[in-house]
This record gives sequence, C-alpha cells and structure tokens, in this order.
Amino acid sequence: MTDFTTTQCVLFPNLFAKRAVLQFDQRQGSSDGGAILLKGAERSYGLVSGLAGCLQDDRQAGKVDHTSQQLLAQRVFSIACGYPDGNDSARLGADPVHKMLLERDPVSGLDLASQPTLSRFENGVGAKELYRMGESLALSVMERHKKRLRGKVRLVTIDLDPTDAATHGAQQMSFFNGHYDNWCYLPLLGFVSFDDEAEQYLCAAVLRPGNVTAHVGAVGILRRLLLMIRSFFPTVRIRVRLDGGFAHPDLLDFLDAEPKLDYVVAMANNQVLERKAEQAMQFARAIAAVTGGTERVYHDANYAARSWSRERRVLIKAEVVWGQGKEPKDNPRFVITNMKQSPQWLYEKVYCQRGDIENRIKELHALHIGRTSCSRFWANQFRVLLTAAAYVLMQELRLRAAGTRCARAQVWTLRERLLKLGARVVVSARRMVLHLPASFPFLDDFRRVAMALGASTA
Repeated sequence: MTDFTTTQCVLFPNLFAKRAVLQFDQRQGSSDGGAILLKGAERSYGLVSGLAGCLQDDRQAGKVDHTSQQLLAQRVFSIACGYPDGNDSARLGADPVHKMLLERDPVSGLDLASQPTLSRFENGVGAKELYRMGESLALSVMERHKKRLRGKVRLVTIDLDPTDAATHGAQQMSFFNGHYDNWCYLPLLGFVSFDDEAEQYLCAAVLRPGNVTAHVGAVGILRRLLLMIRSFFPTVRIRVRLDGGFAHPDLLDFLDAEPKLDYVVAMANNQVLERKAEQAMQFARAIAAVTGGTERVYHDANYAARSWSRERRVLIKAEVVWGQGKEPKDNPRFVITNMKQSPQWLYEKVYCQRGDIENRIKELHALHIGRTSCSRFWANQFRVLLTAAAYVLMQELRLRAAGTRCARAQVWTLRERLLKLGARVVVSARRMVLHLPASFPFLDDFRRVAMALGASTA
C-alpha cells in the first residue's frame, strides 16, 4: 500500500495469534459520537442562530441546499471537533453525527456542504455583517452568564490581550512584526470574568493587521463591552486589566472618564520610573543579600508621562531575581492604576490574576484561531469569529463539567475525553440511537455533563 492508495481493509497477518483485519466499512459510524454535547451547549446560548441572523443571504432560495445557518453551524461544530479547514468537509460530508448536529437525518439526510461551498460562504461576508456578528457573540455570552448567575454579580473583570496569527501567503493586511519575528495578523481577544470565578469567558475576537501596536482598537472594544455589561448588570462595578503595550494616553483618558470603573495597566520601564523605584530597589537588594534568594518590595508613586493629560498612580514592584549559581538581577515592574488599595495587594491579587489569560489564548490556538489562510482580510475575520464561537461552546462544556475530572481540563483534553467517541448510529421510525463504547473510561463524566445540558435517563 502506497501513500497514494486507499483501501477499505488493513491486514496485520503476524501481529497476534490470529490475523487482525481492520475493515473501514462502518457507513453509519462516526469518530465524534460525543459531539452531541456541543448541540446541548449551543442550545444554552442560541449562539449559531444569533450569529446567522447577522448574515444576509442573497442566493436564490430555490437553489439553496445549505442555509447560511447550517453552513455556519457546520463550521463551528467542525472546528470544535478538531477540523479547522473547509477541506475537512470532504471527509466529514456523510458523517452521521455531524449531520445530526445540523438537524438532518443521520442516514438519509443531505450530506454536509462541500469545501467550495464553504469557501464561497466565508468569502461572501462583509464588514458590516462581521461587526454585527461580533456584537452578537458578546451579547450571547453576557446573556448566558446573567441567566446562570441570576443577575447577582458585583464585579465584572475585562481582560484584553493580543496574539499573533502567522501568515504564509498573500493575505490582505498581513505585515511583518518584529516582536513576533514573522509575517502575521494580530487578533485582539477580549475576556470577561465574574466576581471571584477563575474562568475567563471569551467575548470578543477582532482581527487586526500585523503591524499595529497593542492598544489599536482597544478603546472601541472596551466601549462596546462596557455598554453591554452595564445593560445586563446595571449596578455592577467593572475592572479592566491590561498588559504592557496598552498604556496609551487615549486609552488611559478613556478609562479615567468611565464611572464605576477600576483599572490596572502595565507600563514599560523608563528612566524616570526607574529613578522613582530606586529607593525600593535598594531595600530589595539589601534583603536579597541577606536571604540569598529572590526578594521584592512594593511601593507606589505619582507619575505623568509627557503625553499624558495628568498624573496617575503607578505601582512599583522592586524585585531582585537571584537564581542558584547566577548573579542577582534587578527586575522592576510598573502598573498604572486608579485603585486605592495597597501596592502589594493590587499587584499580586488583581494584576497578576490576569496571567491565566495566556492559557485561554493557548486553547484558542489549539482550536486553530490562527488558521487565517484566506486571501481576503474579512474572510479571515470571519474565520476568527467561527473559532471564537467554537471556543465559547467548549467553555460551556467545561462549565457543565463542574465536579468531574474534566472541570479544569484544557479544550484539547475535553475534546479527547468527551467528544472523540466511536459511535454507530441507528435510525428507526421513532428515534435515533447512538451506540457508544461500553468500556468508555470517562463514562461517568460524560453522563454528568450530558445531564447538566438537559439529558435525562432513559
């Protein structure tokens, strides 16, 4: 058998006492039997119908086999299951479980859309539709968590962070970025968390050219999110946490002008800040010389850059890093804030807690949010939103997995444990039955997630 030959049978004649024959002939089988959970998660949001409602379909109704909502659902569910490309539709077209997810008969129903149909679909979406889809995604997330928390929220925290999406062709608005050392786009991702919950829920994903700075587009995203949050939670206090690169005067002025809003924004070192930190650094060096280990001292000061409209409070972490066998190294850090608490508490308990956003971004890359290979910029923005929608569904699965071994699992682990199940689909006049493995090691976890999504015992 060569790389260019396909077969429905694989034979291992000498591997076991008897010949082992692998027959690829299960035409009503699927390797994504657990993906039915995605349908339950989507029902909690109404995410697909909301996004599809933002699209305008100019095709002739009598010639349409796949509606815009079905095409969108096909891509979102496929991405969640680990199939990020439109080319994957050639292998999934007749998959009974994926047909079920589109509410088609798994055996006799119409096959999924082909790659050319999906490509035309992705390239046919315009900027105004994408803007409405971004709003719909954020509104769905806010509405879902207002219902989950019954509106009783005292604090909503917004985290923004950029990432890179490497490009390898002639994509529009792709530029070389010296920080990431490649040609890329720079998507800006927004997350919200509620009260003291650890999970940061994705609510915004905006594709940007590869040569922009971190703060570009941040004010627009924050303005929209603040309006939504206040409409869903009128009495809530809002906190914004931003990493280095966002300390732009326009953004800081915007944050200062917003009522009932706290912020912590990292700032790069400069000579003036280092002079203000010098006394604290001397204390940190003295303590480190005694203990022989890494030590830090917290302080604060008022500071105004030349481009700022006024002075602001800056938290100072004067740190000396002392590794075994290495010379001690100064490592000062600075954070701008309008909050009044102690510098140590603000730095360690507020600002540093945003660090988990890196795990959320890794998960998005595991879902291939960087698969922006269309030549048109807006088509790539559409792909980013499709991946964001798939990630929202995976976060819902993790939320429903509370109390199980999947409660803090990364999305790739959730996929392997809950979605990637061999299944045989049998359809009768009254029901559809998915026959799943009896020896499934995560059966109890799967059952609990399914029950949380509205399933019941037979």
